[in-house]
Formats: sequence, C-alpha cells, structure tokens
Amino acid sequence: MRRSSPVEPERLRVVEAAGIATTGGPRWLIEGLWEHEGVGILGGAPKSCKTWFAIDLAFSVATATAALGRYRVEESGPVLIFCAEDQPAMVKARIEGFASHRARPLKGVPLYVIVENAIRLDTEKDQTRLAATIAHYRPRLLVLDPFVRLHRIDENSALEVSGILAYLREIQRRFHVAILLVHHSRKAGAGTDQVGLSLRGSGDFQAWGESNLYLRRRRGALQLIVEHRNAPAPEPVQLALRANGSGPPHLEVVCTAASSGELDDLKNRVLEVITTGPAPRTQESLRDELRVRTLRLGAALRELEATDSLQRTPAGWILPQPDAPD
Repeated sequence: MRRSSPVEPERLRVVEAAGIATTGGPRWLIEGLWEHEGVGILGGAPKSCKTWFAIDLAFSVATATAALGRYRVEESGPVLIFCAEDQPAMVKARIEGFASHRARPLKGVPLYVIVENAIRLDTEKDQTRLAATIAHYRPRLLVLDPFVRLHRIDENSALEVSGILAYLREIQRRFHVAILLVHHSRKAGAGTDQVGLSLRGSGDFQAWGESNLYLRRRRGALQLIVEHRNAPAPEPVQLALRANGSGPPHLEVVCTAASSGELDDLKNRVLEVITTGPAPRTQESLRDELRVRTLRLGAALRELEATDSLQRTPAGWILPQPDAPD
C-alpha cells in the first residue's frame, strides 16, 4: 500500500526585519492625542466628563475640526459610537451642542450612533454583529462607552478581560479602525506618573492601549493626562466644561503646564532654528533639536501659524513665502 506524504503544518507569517516598512514617528488620528488606527482607554472616575470628551473626539474626527478646539485632526472620516448609559436623544443633544459650538450643521456629518439597548462583547453573537456593523460603515474611529456595560465578566480576571481586548484588537487590525474604550477608574486614583494604575480591574487595560487618556479631578480642576506607547507623553492640561452665554456646554482647554512666558520663549527658539538652519523642518526634527514635549511644541507651532510667522507645508515648517506677482 502506498503511504501518503505527511502534510506540513501551516507556518506563521514571518518577514525579515530589514524588510519591514518604517515610519518617521507615530502617525496620528488626532495630533498628540490619539494614534492612527490606535486602540486605547479613556479613563476617569464617575462624573469626570468622560462621555463629553468621547463625543468631542468623535465629532472632531467626523468633521475634521480640532478636538477641544486645540488638537488637529490628521485623518477625518466616519465615526461609530455606542453610549450604553445614555438614551439616543441625549446623545444627539450633546452632539448637536458640539455642532452648534463649532458652527457646523449636523446633517450630513458621518457620525453614526448605535441605538441597541445593550451589546455583550463577551458573546460570539454580539461580537459578530459589531464586526458586521463596522464592515458596513467602515468608521475611522469606534467609540464604546463604557466598558462596564459591554459584558458580564469579572473585570479583575486578566484571562476574561484579555479575551474581550483581544477581540477588539483583532477588529482594529481587520478593519483598520481606531478604537476608544471608555473605562471607569477608582475614585481614589494614583499619582500622575502612575495614573493608569487607577483603572478598575485588570492591569491589561493600561497595557492594551497605544494611546490612553485619563481625566481626573485635582483640587476641583479637571485634568487631562495623556500616555502614548510610541511617542513621548505630553504635559497634562486643565479642562473645563463651559457654555458661552446660553449656548450648549462644551469642553475646552483652559491652561497647560507651560506659562505664557515659557511658550513665548519656545516660539522664539523655533523661529531661530528655522531661520538659521535648513528648511523645511518637520515637527519631529524640531522636537528632537529643541528637546521639548510634543504638546508644547504643537502649541507653539499653531500660534506661529495663526500669526503668519510660520507656514506649514507637506514637507514641514518654513518661513512665510511672499505671494507670487500676478
């Protein structure tokens, strides 16, 4: 009898390290806040404006307007959002508030709200339904708020939590979508350097994200702390939920760690580097030469651009060029 040849097991995909495409730093969905196709956590204690912040980011990506009025959207597109703790009418009212504040009509904005009563990401049925929905709408960003309403697992079990996070990572890679997962932190949070340890449940939450944002109240003020896996952490900023007159509430940055004098000094240093050295200069090369955080440099560059002191080009930053004669 003729023996059949043994079937060779399928191997894992492997490439030579030298053949992997490289990038010149992180690619941003929202500059300085969220990586392109990145996954991560928006964490904070109850009543720390997490949903307000999540909707701000969602509206910003859907409309290509600056998040919090400060952080530039690099890659806009459709957004899919599920707010498990709010009725659809309340979600719409908040979105309308952002549209009014930014003078953008809501009709036609590719911001889609999932209106299911519940989603269970620990069940195969709802995992399949969510994947099919993402395949249909092809969002640039998926917002799930909050994690505690998306399952019936033990959040302290690394095994159970990692199963859901692994599913979301697979969704991110299959559909090339950024995923923002809102999650609660304990009321007694950790210090600034260890703020991720304040998240409820398994430590897998902090380790999972490329970009993690934390909202916390400190001496009555609302503070935003940002962590990135592939970029330096910017300085914390202070936020406030405000309304202009009788207008709708909105979140805005009220101050950063750097004083106005420090920012003016940084702007002068940026101008000196670009004036005396080769141009154009990328933000990454300026950051490395000036040894400053990305957020501070971004604020300086935006102010220089707003006052026509610098000009942004696809290749980098240059001094303003005179208009060509007619």
